[in-house]
Amino acid sequence: MDHSTEAFLEMLAAERGAAQNTLAAYAADLADFAVHLRARSVSLAEAGADDVRSYLAGLDAVGLSARTAARRLSALRQFFLFQVREGLRPEDPTALLMSPRLPASLPKALGEDEITALIEGAQTLPRRGPMAVALIELLYASGLRVSELATLPSGALRADSPLIAVRGKGAKERLVPISRRAREAVLAATPDKPRGRFLFPSRGAQGHLTRQAIGLILKDAALAGGIDPERVSPHALRHSFATHLLSHGADLRSLQMLLGHADIATTQIYTKVLQERLAKLLEEHHPLSESFG
Repeated sequence: MDHSTEAFLEMLAAERGAAQNTLAAYAADLADFAVHLRARSVSLAEAGADDVRSYLAGLDAVGLSARTAARRLSALRQFFLFQVREGLRPEDPTALLMSPRLPASLPKALGEDEITALIEGAQTLPRRGPMAVALIELLYASGLRVSELATLPSGALRADSPLIAVRGKGAKERLVPISRRAREAVLAATPDKPRGRFLFPSRGAQGHLTRQAIGLILKDAALAGGIDPERVSPHALRHSFATHLLSHGADLRSLQMLLGHADIATTQIYTKVLQERLAKLLEEHHPLSESFG
């Protein structure tokens, strides 16, 4: 390991508090790049943009994933930025390079039977059972982001109204329909709570349940329901909401409005669900369905 790499790793440890595993990963990435440079008779100090490009092309040629290549490029960016900052080189050779395009990852949705098991598990929790049921029912019925749910005002939900106003990203408001079952679950969980600022109040500094507290409640419900708690989170329930709606016939434009996505492109990550539904439709109802196999 050369002096510049050691200095970089020392900076990560001292200024950013990087863990040993993180430092080891950076060291391995830089060592791999150094091997590539030696084959080109180039030192780290001399490396330029063409050297980095050829390195990334080599990663692709040996079949490494775009995610791995993006991580290694990120390590090189930080290393060269450190060198520029320390006056060890005049410019960053990665400055104009584009990161490898990462494939869109499909949401990990729970099955409909797992949602039922999750709610049943929540019902068995001592003391926090009603709150757990309310959170699950509301997240799954609405597709709200956890930050949107946590900060719902106390008057957001009414027994006689199927709609709630939600303030989403960019302070944009949208109306979201809420099922009667979800409304009743929330009202049952908070019957005697003093009506303060938030629907889900807390004694903490923020005045409402935090994302972490909500996540822990869901994991407790998952354990009680016999589901791997690693698969259960507020985000997983939002994805389940979207996936199940599409599988039962909803369209992407409606889903975009319900999820509060500013751009339909964000919602299109769910198109695989639509493709699977259309393929099943053809298989079951087209007179020549065998030709689609």
